[in-house]
Amino acid sequence: MEDILPGLIMRELIKKYNVPVPRYTSYPTVPLWEMPSDLDDIWPDLVKKAFDETNSKRGISLYMHLPFCESLCTYCGCFQHITINHQVEKKYIESLLKEWTKYLQIFDEKPEIREIHLGGGTPTFFSPENLKWLISEILASSGSKFKPEFSFEGHPNNTKREHLETLFGLGFRRVSFGVQDFDPKIQYAINRIQPYEKVVKAISDARKVGYRSVNFDLVYGLPFQNEQIVRNTFEKVLALRPDRIAYYSYAHVPWKRPGQRRYSESDLPDNELKRNLYEIGREKLEQAGYKEIGMDHFALPDDDLYQAFTSGNLHRNFMGYTVTNTELLIGLGASAISDAKYAFAQNVKNVKSYHSAMGNKEDQFINGHVLTDEDLKVRELIKELICQGKANFSEFDMHLIPSKKINKLITMQNEGLLEFDDHSIQITSKGKMFVRNICSLFDLRMAKDQSNQPRYSKAI
Repeated sequence: MEDILPGLIMRELIKKYNVPVPRYTSYPTVPLWEMPSDLDDIWPDLVKKAFDETNSKRGISLYMHLPFCESLCTYCGCFQHITINHQVEKKYIESLLKEWTKYLQIFDEKPEIREIHLGGGTPTFFSPENLKWLISEILASSGSKFKPEFSFEGHPNNTKREHLETLFGLGFRRVSFGVQDFDPKIQYAINRIQPYEKVVKAISDARKVGYRSVNFDLVYGLPFQNEQIVRNTFEKVLALRPDRIAYYSYAHVPWKRPGQRRYSESDLPDNELKRNLYEIGREKLEQAGYKEIGMDHFALPDDDLYQAFTSGNLHRNFMGYTVTNTELLIGLGASAISDAKYAFAQNVKNVKSYHSAMGNKEDQFINGHVLTDEDLKVRELIKELICQGKANFSEFDMHLIPSKKINKLITMQNEGLLEFDDHSIQITSKGKMFVRNICSLFDLRMAKDQSNQPRYSKAI
């Protein structure tokens, strides 16, 4: 009975807290942004303020969104443009460089780039020659004060040795491969068919070229996944021993991503099975020597990400967890989001509209938000919870929290998920899986939201 009771309690907690809540890649979360009508006009001043505060001390981060894919992965929640026409590469890079030039005109000195990440879409949709052209132009206009952290997302099916060698020569030392799951039935369902041998070759080539960190993205909660399938996938994953693993919860949001209607909700694991899939993966990773970091991430002890976590320097932005802590993230490309500390701005999503915006024929931004002083304090608190699992209330006024949310904090403390007092909060090991729920208690924007529209995926 003593062994059964904890399991029953945990199942009840999972059932209770498996509700829609944000992932908190930003605060406020994107659905609750309030875009100023003059964002295109005030954005340069906000960027310059953040740039002046961070450039010489910490440098800046640069994210380039390369949205093109040759086929649609139906599980994907990212913005993408599906085409097999590679003639689009040249025009798109020209627009990226035009956007970068706009930012260079804002700065009073050369930008010190601390971090570059190429995301997608499929960055390796682009030829090695075109990627070299893009990165070389960016680096030619920047300083060299900091040791850079350059990374890119690679598709195992089309990441050639030439891609790896070209980007390595430009300073890239980390590559993330989207694996998701190795089971053929699941790969067919999500339209992401990539044989195990393709992944083996991609990771082997990366290590031979010299990449110091080779990472995998895996997803739990996919259609038709079960415990044995996840065990089989992890057996193959651990044989390849990537340096980092992001083990994400599948977000089923068909109202936003119609491609997810290729399968029905009855094909998805139920709440209890989905959580079991995560626990199977987590247990196998910990047995193999990986360390759990923040939310959904694992790394080997000698990896930079784990070192940043143990030293208290882990950072999180729209690119995910990072080892740098810059206060200006510039997003280039269609749908890319920039974070200027005091404000967010998202580029227009349509590729054609993005080209027009770079030709000054229409406004650049489709969404954005200028943070209030209250937003800044909540943002810092939530970032600490998601990065370190604890936070101090020194800059945060607990009186801002509605009494019903305080009561929920007390309930969670009684359930053993967290500990808090007037000065700080600490998430327990038992409460790690509920970190999104805990963060939502401090989300003052969400507390005021009266909309009944579906906005977020479920927490677990």
